[in-house]
Amino acid sequence: MSDSRIDLRSYVPAAEVRARGQALRERVPLHARDRAAEGSRRPEVLEFIAASNEGRLSHLVPLRIGRMITSPFTFYRGAAGLMAADLADGPDTGLVAQLCGDAHAANFGLYGTPRGEIIMDINDFDETILGPWEWDLERLAASLVLAGRESGAGEDDCRAAAHDAARAYRLAVRQLAERPFLESWSALPDESVLSEAAAHDLIDDFKKAAKKARKNTSAKVVAKWTEHLDDHETGISKHRFVSDPPILTAVDEQVATAITDGLERYADTLRESRRNLIARFAVSDIAFRIVGTGSVGLHTYVALLHGNEGEALVLQVKQANPSALAPYLPVPPPKHEGKRIVQGARLVQSESDILLGWTSVDPTGNGTELPFIVRQFRNLKGSIDPAALSASDLDDYGRLAGALLARAHARSLDPRLLAGYLGDNDERFDDAVANFAVRYADRTETDHAALVAAVRAGKIAAEQPQ
Repeated sequence: MSDSRIDLRSYVPAAEVRARGQALRERVPLHARDRAAEGSRRPEVLEFIAASNEGRLSHLVPLRIGRMITSPFTFYRGAAGLMAADLADGPDTGLVAQLCGDAHAANFGLYGTPRGEIIMDINDFDETILGPWEWDLERLAASLVLAGRESGAGEDDCRAAAHDAARAYRLAVRQLAERPFLESWSALPDESVLSEAAAHDLIDDFKKAAKKARKNTSAKVVAKWTEHLDDHETGISKHRFVSDPPILTAVDEQVATAITDGLERYADTLRESRRNLIARFAVSDIAFRIVGTGSVGLHTYVALLHGNEGEALVLQVKQANPSALAPYLPVPPPKHEGKRIVQGARLVQSESDILLGWTSVDPTGNGTELPFIVRQFRNLKGSIDPAALSASDLDDYGRLAGALLARAHARSLDPRLLAGYLGDNDERFDDAVANFAVRYADRTETDHAALVAAVRAGKIAAEQPQ
């Protein structure tokens, strides 16, 4: 048993905790977030791109660049580290939370619980790290402005979405601070969050996305991406992936063996009952699959396992890079980057994938093991595309995401302390976040234009996504 322990002998009254938070306003006023977009530690755009491409599979880097030049919003989605350089110079209350690290609007999604319920929450934790709670909120707010511009919303509507995300965050923090601890811990995971966040216009979008998510299963992956094989020696019915380059490609036997070895070790990072569950399956096939924008060029695989009477399970085995925020925060490097991601997700999400874990794999056979996370590839996942919403729906989406982010932060940061700082009815904070969000969206459009110009000038190669 660890020697570290918590203190269960003393209790600090809520009023005292709130007063501590309120006192922080003297050092960091609510309006302090209304500031310039650029920080002194910001690198040049092409310098940032070059640094972020280090260690990636070189033949896939042009595809990553191709995805990033699609629009300012897609550029933003691959540039969490660039924004971290700017945020590092921003006002800091000193209150630390377990950050998503990349809390842009498209990183909120639907997924299924072990009981088959559809919930909505933050669903990407590659950059998760302990840091200033403000960083997640400001990244969310700026992303809403960019998503709105991409969908054709007016400037007033884009700013309103950012403003209302900050307001919903503030109000949700206040509500969570007033609830019993056990109740606030698991608040807002299901469709009821729409009412809590006053996001009524999203009800139809949520139901449509949830209906689609219920069909998003391993069985659907098998039906679309595999071919059937009969093992006549064992009588077991199996499947294997059908290559669809460059997105889905076969791997050689050495890679397949290394990934399978990693999966066998990964079972030790699961809770005991879940270890027993995964042990009942067997691997049928392994393939390389490109995902996302920020992850393009990393080692990412899908593993097809077969179970009971034709049952299929698809796991994603994804390389875990250091958090892009780490260079700008006083946090010691973790012993395992995959463990960092898994522990961050377990702390932040209301409910996490029961098969979420980590492992180490040497996919190249050169004797160097890389850290990976493992999770279900399709466990009733769904999404609402913020860049395709109408202006009124974008505003509702902002309120929804703001409320969900507040609940996520309340897992690691006492909401009573944060509520004391934010206050009850003071919109200066909301206005300041919105002003910064618009300013940062402008900055991102300039950064995106610089990358596009570099591609057109032949300074950097880009491959258009399929």
